[in-house]
Formats: sequence, C-alpha cells, structure tokens
Amino acid sequence: MSSAVGASTGRYQVTLEEHESVTVPHSRLYGDDLDRLRAVKAVTITEGRKGYVLKVRATTGVLQLDRIRLVLRPKFPVEGKRLIDWLCYANHQREPDESLRDWPLGSDGYAGLVPAALLHECRLLLRRGLRRDYVRRQRVDTALRGRLDVEAQATRCYGAVDRLHLQTFEYEDGGWENLVCGAALTVAARRSTDPRQKRWLLDAAARFPLLRQPLDALPLLARGQYTRLNNHYRPAHAWARMVLGGGGVTDLLEPYGFGAQSMLLNLNVLWEKVVERMAVDAAAGLGGRTARPDEGAILTYGVLGGSLPSFRPDALLAFPPPAGKTTATRYLAVDAKYKRYATKDVSAPDRHQLLTYIAGYTDPDSALALVVHPSPDGPTRRVLRVTGPRGHLGRIEVLGLDTRAAPTDAAEPLRKAIAGFVGSGP
Repeated sequence: MSSAVGASTGRYQVTLEEHESVTVPHSRLYGDDLDRLRAVKAVTITEGRKGYVLKVRATTGVLQLDRIRLVLRPKFPVEGKRLIDWLCYANHQREPDESLRDWPLGSDGYAGLVPAALLHECRLLLRRGLRRDYVRRQRVDTALRGRLDVEAQATRCYGAVDRLHLQTFEYEDGGWENLVCGAALTVAARRSTDPRQKRWLLDAAARFPLLRQPLDALPLLARGQYTRLNNHYRPAHAWARMVLGGGGVTDLLEPYGFGAQSMLLNLNVLWEKVVERMAVDAAAGLGGRTARPDEGAILTYGVLGGSLPSFRPDALLAFPPPAGKTTATRYLAVDAKYKRYATKDVSAPDRHQLLTYIAGYTDPDSALALVVHPSPDGPTRRVLRVTGPRGHLGRIEVLGLDTRAAPTDAAEPLRKAIAGFVGSGP
C-alpha cells in the first residue's frame, strides 16, 4: 500500500510507513539523489515505466534529498518520548529529566527527537558551567609569551623582528568536549524544520565555542578520552554523535554514517538492542550472564568458501547448573522480532529458527526458547508447543512487551519467563 504524496515547502514530500511502497516520477528522483538513497539503504529502488518504485524497509526518520523529502513513519504507534527512552536504554545512557524536556514531534516525526535530546543535555552542561582547560593557540604578538614557533618565525616573519609567532596555552572553554557540542547544535539547527526548535538550538550553540567546519568534530569524538573531570559530557556527546553522523540507517545506534543530511533509525536494530539488554539484565539478577561469542556456537560445516557461518540469537543467556547438580552450563536463547506477533502467528521461518536454537542450546528437559516482540496494547504471552512423530521437540514462549511502558517496567514478562526457566532446573 502506498501513502499519499504531496508537495512540501521547497521539496516534493513522500510519506511512507515501514514496508510500504510508492512510485516517484523520474523527474523527481535522479542523479545524486538515487546514489544517496542506495548508499543509506533505507529503501529498495526498482525502476518502472512510470517512475522509481521505493519500498521502505524497517526504517523510520527523514531523508532530505535535492528534490524530494522522504518521511518514513513506523508501523507501531510508539510515543516519541518512549522511543527516546528505548534509545537511552539500548545505549546505556541516563534517562532524561521529564520535567525539563519539551520535544514536539512536528513534521519530522522521530527525527526531531534526537536534536531535542542533544539540546536538553547541552542545556544541563551550560547550567553546570562549561569545562575549561588549557588549549593550545597559535598567536602573533610583539612580546614573547609562551613558546616561540621557530618554524613559523623563520618562514613567515620575513625579517620583521616586532612580530613573534607563538604557541600559547590559554585557560578557556575551547576544549574538544565543548567544540563537539557546539558543532552538533549547529548541524542540528541547520536540519531542523521546526522554527521554535531551530531557534533554541542556535541560541544554545552561540554559548559554546564553534569549529569552522562542524563535521571536524567527528575526529575529535573518535580521539577523545573521558576522565572523572569530563565524564559528565558523555550523554551530550552520545546525541552529538548521532546528529553529526547523520545519513545511515543505523545512525542512531552506531558512531558514523554517510553524511546524507538525514536522521534515520532502523527499528529492527533498536528493538534487538533493547531486548538484548533486558534479557542480560534479567539473567544477571538470577545469577546468569550473557554467553561469550565463542561459547557454544552452532556452526555449519561444508559451506562453499570454507567459512563457518553460525546461528546466534539476539541474546544467548548462560546459567550455572543448580546446586548439587553436575550438569553443564544451561543456555537460553532469546530472540527479538520487530513484528506484529500480538495479532499474527509466528511465521514458519521464525519457528524453524527458534527450533534450531532449542536443539543446539538446550537439554530435552528444558527445551525452551523465547521470542520477544513489541505489543502496543499491553503485555501478551502465549506458548507454542512443537511436537513430531518422536514426541515433544520444544516450547516457544511468545512474549509481547508493552511499548507504552518504560523499558524496565516493560521487561517484567521477560524477567518472569527467564526466572521460570532458571527455576525449572534439569
């Protein structure tokens, strides 16, 4: 099903929901725009007689192109503030103060939330006071103050003895921590379509030191190190990295993107990260842990090219044997599915995948795997029992987590299911 296509301010706007498709005329999409779309991999592109057919993957956000503005909306009705909570939870960031943030979604949808989160954290830094440190500066002066730059003096002075090229260290707020924030606020203001948010971002940016080229902040982020003196900058830098890296489908979850003037989020990846942390936290509270990458892998031999592809769930939990037992480590596979399994049956490929995890990781007495999906209308639970000619093959618990609740609250059904597995014992 294709969504409506209408004119937007300065650009032809195309609005789609996940997994929908629409035809865009050839006159609206060609050249650099096509290259950029293929680079960010937010949609699949098929050329047809009437134009290019764009089909959205599991991606949401806004992509600004030369001739069109592509708005990709999510299939699940997740509130904007809740999505920010997911991002904080998945990235192990602190939760923002609800009383201080005002994050209207506006026409950008979820794309407007990350600049708003950046603004919130930068305001907290300004309220606390920006960190000052000794910053190297290149200066020309008539008196020697600092260190003489011998090379510059020899090549640029041209015999003038009253001009000294110096290297000094000034105690100021021009450190890399503040430069990154100023650059990110500037870039976010350029991309924002909300006039009020743009004004707030520019006002905040004016209170930070600025780089001549904002994207020069990315190398600073890559090289920067944190100590107890600047550790409070981490949350602001996490959002800054998302803003400055804009362009790739997983930009909100990975450090760098393609610089395509966009803000895109792969909700499949986000859901997997949220569920992984929920499962690992629940296991830790029950004496378990996440399995090591090389621990108990299910490998496929005989593949062309000599590789050994493995089957690995989104979260593989490991538990010690019960007290008094001599059995080996017990494993439980937890797989995240960003699908409508609250109202639809689990697909055959997913059932096959989960049965592979059961066969490879569990004992016959505890043949269980968990599949976790979003549930916008509240938590759900059902159990699939798989049998064959030789009897019982395994159980698949299908857990729906309430997307309206905070992540720690929404994880309760998953915690109960993991606790039940641990308590059952071999």
